Amino acid sequence: MFNKNLELTNQQLEKQEEFKALVDTEIVPAAEQVDHEECMPDAVLQKIIDKGYWGAAVPAKYGGADMDYITYGLWNEEVGRGCANLRNIIGVQGMVTSSILRWGSPEQKQYWLPKMSSGELMASFAITESQIGSDIKNLQTKAQQVGAEYVISGQKNWITFGQRANVFLVFALCEGQAVALLVERNTPGLTIRPISGMLGFRGSLLAELIFEDCRVPIDNLVGSVGFGLSLVANNGLTHGRYSTAWGAVGLAQACLNASLDYVMERKQFDHYLKEHQLIQQMIADMVTNTIAARHLCFRAGQLWDNNEVTATFATSLAKYFSSVHAFTAAKDAVQIHGANGCSNKYPVERYMRDAKIMEVVEGSTQIQQVLIAQDAFHFFQN
Repeated sequence: MFNKNLELTNQQLEKQEEFKALVDTEIVPAAEQVDHEECMPDAVLQKIIDKGYWGAAVPAKYGGADMDYITYGLWNEEVGRGCANLRNIIGVQGMVTSSILRWGSPEQKQYWLPKMSSGELMASFAITESQIGSDIKNLQTKAQQVGAEYVISGQKNWITFGQRANVFLVFALCEGQAVALLVERNTPGLTIRPISGMLGFRGSLLAELIFEDCRVPIDNLVGSVGFGLSLVANNGLTHGRYSTAWGAVGLAQACLNASLDYVMERKQFDHYLKEHQLIQQMIADMVTNTIAARHLCFRAGQLWDNNEVTATFATSLAKYFSSVHAFTAAKDAVQIHGANGCSNKYPVERYMRDAKIMEVVEGSTQIQQVLIAQDAFHFFQN
């Protein structure tokens, strides 16, 4: 919807219709269960795998779908419209595969990426700690090189897909220098504790990871010692911001769709809600900002596809605007629905809880503002 001015190719339009059909038939019907039961049914994940979309942005030579950035964005938007939890999980998978693709050795790419693309391995990005959110330079998790192994000790918290993933990209400090290490789920010394009862993203299978002298081969080091944060983590986080930005557009579109349906069926004071001017104002803002957010995401995708230096800046813009708008759209959708919007009779209360999390993950709203301002000093200074 509202994509006529996005200059999509015929192939991208075809993929968009394919994504929409999959989401409407397989994902939307499961979204309420995912949220209520704080789960992610294997059957839903298997549908994604069967379609070949688990490695959406991974090159074909590694078994991936080889989507360009725009197509990958459209995929994230449609999934975000249907289920924010699933979009979050897909985004995290992409954060890991994109990091290996950019900074992994040829041997690591050949070994890990085909397994991740096929769904044999499901990945998670483990950087956040209880006391460390955005301040990633002060990680408390430590890694020590002992012979041909790294020994990891510490804890990670609120790790998306941690309950289900069977390989983690873990960030730690080794003698003060950042490292990124691939840790398989069955590695001795790794304990996984499920997390439940969150405000939103309840079906994202969050977990706490506890490392107690957890040993991994030195070959599991992604990138070089000292570049775990500046290169590997930033690469993954940027990918996550791009995915989240498009997902937020999808969530905003879901809010708009639900609101349009409701105002055309609900009457107050002998008039349909759509006839009340203050309701029209909320709908107008929802429409305008959803279109604007989609265009910011599309522009970021264009820049990535063209390998432009400003792509990272455009991604921060898109993530900032889209996530803030998604929460505003969800809040207004709840307001439009009134008391119905405060119950699970309608999905807008879930939309609002999930939208709030989008302002926090992969760099909070405030972090995006800092990044945008810093880039502005560079790109726009006379």
